[in-house]
Amino acid sequence: MNRIGKRGKPSRKVRLEDIAERCGVSLSTASRALAGEKGVRAEIRARVAEMAKSLNYAVPTSIAGRKIVLAASGVAMLDYVRNQFTYHVLEGLNARAQALGVEIVTRPIADPRHDIGSLEAALADDDIAGFLFLTLDDEDMLSLTRGFAKPVVLVNGDDPLMRLSSVTPCNRSGARAGAEHLIEFGHRRILFLMRRGRRTIERRFEGWRDALVHHGLDCDADLAVEVDDWLPELAADAIAARIAQRGLDFTAVLTAGDSLAIGAMAGLARAGVRVPQDVSVVGMDDLPQTAFVNPPLTTVHIPMREIGATALDLLLDAVDGFGTPARRLELACHIVERQSVGRAP
Repeated sequence: MNRIGKRGKPSRKVRLEDIAERCGVSLSTASRALAGEKGVRAEIRARVAEMAKSLNYAVPTSIAGRKIVLAASGVAMLDYVRNQFTYHVLEGLNARAQALGVEIVTRPIADPRHDIGSLEAALADDDIAGFLFLTLDDEDMLSLTRGFAKPVVLVNGDDPLMRLSSVTPCNRSGARAGAEHLIEFGHRRILFLMRRGRRTIERRFEGWRDALVHHGLDCDADLAVEVDDWLPELAADAIAARIAQRGLDFTAVLTAGDSLAIGAMAGLARAGVRVPQDVSVVGMDDLPQTAFVNPPLTTVHIPMREIGATALDLLLDAVDGFGTPARRLELACHIVERQSVGRAP
């Protein structure tokens, strides 16, 4: 329903973001409050509901009973098997879809050159309202989807040309928070362990560098350690090899993902280095298993469920015909302190 402006003309349609801003809560919290999902305090739920009522806001119904295609890249499918990041993103997405009466149809996109045909067929299906692309960086695929006649939102990925809307964690500020946490404990030589290739991971590299530059610390190229895959054993080998070749020339490790952090701790143990007495370790993602390693891992929490739910809400805006430009939403991250960080020796 449109609101009426002071001159009697209808103003733009009230959006969920308006309600979230006026209530002082996140977009995902407002979404979950109106959807009746668990995990929202009663007073916040009541405040959001009252604000929605006062603004004449109604949950979109134009796509109820319709379908959204979730195209999962090979990277996303591999992560789903190995880790739980993708799992939790899907969990948030499916919970939001269920609340809105929307069906999520998954399509694997292992090879964009061969799998694009199944998506093009969905363009002719009136039941398909739009597309979500999960963990997609392939430039050829992005070029094709920019020409789709139906809305597209990238989930845990971004479009460098800003022609497609996207939802990601704020990887750069999240990684900077991890590095700043180590600096607060007196660490000055901080390795960054990563696998290069994805733009979102490059943002994490930039966040590590931002923190070191801000504090006037070395961020030389030799402090960035690269591995060929996200497997913990490769991270363990990389850390053990560095110590064997160069000695213990660092006091802390920040990794681009929790799996690498777990591997880094194994590599340190192999070299006879104690965590956190000799070297501190911080991961990124806050996967459930990080609370059960020895010592429990300090990490940067990524709002995985909220990424999925927010992406669907962003797509619904486009489906409902809002003529807004493409948007890049980045969700805030925060440190989860456990026992893998100590004072610099």
